[in-house]
Amino acid sequence: MSSVINRAETLPIEPIDAARQQTVRQATDACLRRAGEICRRDFAPIPVSFDLVGRAAGMYRVRQGRRGIRYNPYIFAKFFDDNLAVTVPHEVAHYVTDMLYGVRGVRPHGVEWQAVMRSLGAEPRASGDYDLKGVPVRRQRRFTYACGCATHGLTARRHNRVHRGEAAYHCRRCGVALAPAGEAVMTQQPYQFPPR
Repeated sequence: MSSVINRAETLPIEPIDAARQQTVRQATDACLRRAGEICRRDFAPIPVSFDLVGRAAGMYRVRQGRRGIRYNPYIFAKFFDDNLAVTVPHEVAHYVTDMLYGVRGVRPHGVEWQAVMRSLGAEPRASGDYDLKGVPVRRQRRFTYACGCATHGLTARRHNRVHRGEAAYHCRRCGVALAPAGEAVMTQQPYQFPPR
């Protein structure tokens, strides 16, 4: 019997179904209406999608002037109630903060976002701590960089920005600019998505 339980624990999580997606959309709309009542302002509805994969349960994104909230259907499937209570107001708070203050000069989880979270009745936590066993996660390629006091792993995106001269990153401890120090390494365990 224990082998069946162990095997079941390692089976991939199925994403939430259409009915639960609708519940999440309704919770997002309700949270946005609550924010509007609190702020005495109407906020435009925001598109919601369930195409996020990886370690994040949700993401507020502005791309080419279009705003949207993306949810991870696998993490929602595994921790549905918690994500309704935590992730939905978290992402709505990002949207509301953007509408009230803009994205320039406002830290993503700064005092403005925290105030919106509290007004929505949610604890202003920056990230969740979920057991992601069975949840598809991306295979992340990291490049080794060094400063004056340590080595650091930069993601492929940041490495490419440095390589193109678009960005420079500095060590938070010593303040020295990071410089390439070695080869790329793979982090996290690869996960095969279930066949469709």
